[in-house]
Amino acid sequence: MESAVTLDRVTDTDIPAKTGGPGDSPPPPAKPARHPSSAAAAAALSVLVTIIGLILLAWLILFVTKGRFLKGTFERTVSAATQREVKVAGDFQLYLNPFNVKFLAEGMTISNPEWASRPYFFESKLIDTRIATWSLIFGDKRRINWLQLLNGNIDLEWDARSRRNTWTFGDPDKPAKPLDLPLIRAAIVQGTAVRYRDPLLQLAADIRIDTVQARDTRFANAIRFSGTGTMRDRPFTLSGSLLSPNETVVGGRNQLQLAAAAGETRLAVSGTLPGATEIEGADLRMGVRGPNISLLFDFLGVAVPDTRAYRIDSDLTKAGGEWRFTRLRGMFGDSDVAGRLTISMPRDRLKLDADLATRTLDIVDIGPFIGYDPQRLEAQGGSGAIEQVGGTPRLLPDAPLRVEAIRRFDAHLNYKVATVRAESFPVSNIEMTLDLDRSLLKLSPLTFDVAQGHLSSDISIDARRSPVFTEYDIRLSPTPMGLLLARFGAEQAGTTGTIKARVQMSGSGDSIRQSLATSNGRIAVILPKGSFWTRNIQLSELDIGTFVTKMFEGKLKEPVQINCGLIAFSVRDGIAAADPILIDTRKNVMLGRGGFSFRNESLDLAFRADSKKFSLFAGQSPVGIGGYFAKPGIDAISPQLVGRAGAGLGLGIVASPLASVLAFVDIGDAKATACGPILSGATAAAQRTTKGEPRDDVGRGTTAKSEDGKRSPQAEKKQRRKFLGIFEF
Repeated sequence: MESAVTLDRVTDTDIPAKTGGPGDSPPPPAKPARHPSSAAAAAALSVLVTIIGLILLAWLILFVTKGRFLKGTFERTVSAATQREVKVAGDFQLYLNPFNVKFLAEGMTISNPEWASRPYFFESKLIDTRIATWSLIFGDKRRINWLQLLNGNIDLEWDARSRRNTWTFGDPDKPAKPLDLPLIRAAIVQGTAVRYRDPLLQLAADIRIDTVQARDTRFANAIRFSGTGTMRDRPFTLSGSLLSPNETVVGGRNQLQLAAAAGETRLAVSGTLPGATEIEGADLRMGVRGPNISLLFDFLGVAVPDTRAYRIDSDLTKAGGEWRFTRLRGMFGDSDVAGRLTISMPRDRLKLDADLATRTLDIVDIGPFIGYDPQRLEAQGGSGAIEQVGGTPRLLPDAPLRVEAIRRFDAHLNYKVATVRAESFPVSNIEMTLDLDRSLLKLSPLTFDVAQGHLSSDISIDARRSPVFTEYDIRLSPTPMGLLLARFGAEQAGTTGTIKARVQMSGSGDSIRQSLATSNGRIAVILPKGSFWTRNIQLSELDIGTFVTKMFEGKLKEPVQINCGLIAFSVRDGIAAADPILIDTRKNVMLGRGGFSFRNESLDLAFRADSKKFSLFAGQSPVGIGGYFAKPGIDAISPQLVGRAGAGLGLGIVASPLASVLAFVDIGDAKATACGPILSGATAAAQRTTKGEPRDDVGRGTTAKSEDGKRSPQAEKKQRRKFLGIFEF
């Protein structure tokens, strides 16, 4: 049978051995092996649960105890971190409530560094805050959702060299930081005073802050502040309020009103803030009025040019690290201004960036920019630029550059002027780029149109050196003389000549007067071929029309035909000497000697016109220009001419009346001029006649001046003999 065959094939090895008796239970099934990742996840979950549990336990302990037991730890930890002594005299609380950090301290004090004039940077009867936890742990800007401060005193002070301040904690040798307030969404402040001192800026301020109940039911409260102070010994006051609406804590805005006054300077700011101390994105409007805008910028420690009385309005906001003054419009003196201004702190250094434009600039308003007293100009107009010093008039401005102030900031300014309101100076289209980089001030380029010509200049003022070192490079393109000198006697209808010029000088000194009084360099005015005609009008004591008619023919019946001309000076240590003065016309050669002094502003020039042809009744006597920059004068009837008249009278007595005419005879030996060296602005040594011979009748850049800018009697006598030939006086 099939089943029997199958059973017969079963061997002993196919039957499992018995391991127990009839009462034994079967063995349990084997457990599956645990995957390593599952074990790690379980461990991590266990740790996480433990941490959360500990946090909850810590939070519960802190919440129940209010964290009072951390008072000593807080004092030690914060004292070590700030390197200041931090003490809490009364109650202390520090815990999560429930998500904000609750901090409360009674009688808390934070000491000042040893150099400060007050013992405490901060002290208060009570400070109670709710600090946003996330901003406290991870944020760059701390946010305080609630603050209550009672009878607080805050001392904000710079040291004498403005290198350290009381609010920069930690290592006293690290760079001082600017004041950075936390964002405060809502606050109640009572009986709190803020004290600010900056010896370098000469600024001191004491501000009192209190919270009062607002009358408008829309507002929860109003923070009122008022204060007094001094700026460069000038007192000021300020007052204002911050109205906090009920919805501030859920994103509402605060209304700010601020008014400040310092003497005649008045400033008003109004608008809205996102939070009590949150300026970012503020929507403000500012208006400022005063007698001089430099007094306003003194508060920033910024030196700007003086102005006459001004008024300016602008929008104001803060974006990132920039304070932006936009839609700026106003007046200074009789001139308008518009544009924008940005104040920022790149690399922890104050910087001003501005783009400004003026439609019409009054010539008097330019004066304060270069150092003239704005109050004198306001009261006296253009004549206010002249001062009497030791009985003599002075014209060059002597206001010193505020070196210490410009070392504190950098600046970039683009400024354009459409037209200049000036009776005798046809200027328009001024464009200036100003750069101030760590005490190196450059006006490059400074350009404007003048009488259909164009003047361009590059001026560098290096205040990194002491005294300040200034370099001038001023260039005038060919400009019609008829237009340029129209107000000084030139007749446009008969004048076709042009003028081009260049000034290259450098000098040391903290004012324009000082830098010019020590300057070295060259001044050259070139007259290419053309005609020049004057109207004999008396505009001033120095009348070009009168000068030219006396110089050439007494009364011009036709224009002077100029072949070429050069009026040049070499400047050494503030003394400018003719090098040369040489003008070649169709009938004459005009020569000049002498010079002028930037030291005392004196003029001492003599001009002579030698005829190229024989001429009777030619005075052939120098016409002098003397006096001072502010009060020049023409000496048309000079001692030399009087001497000739005396010589002629003597000959008439001794010989005959006809012989007296000989003293006024010009034999017509003037040397015609080679125009090449003149048109290149060359010095006297390079001047030649048309025959190629060196000229020996032109000034060679020396004046024989003494230290006070005056020639000695011996030098004067020698100079006259050399210039006049045989006559000696």
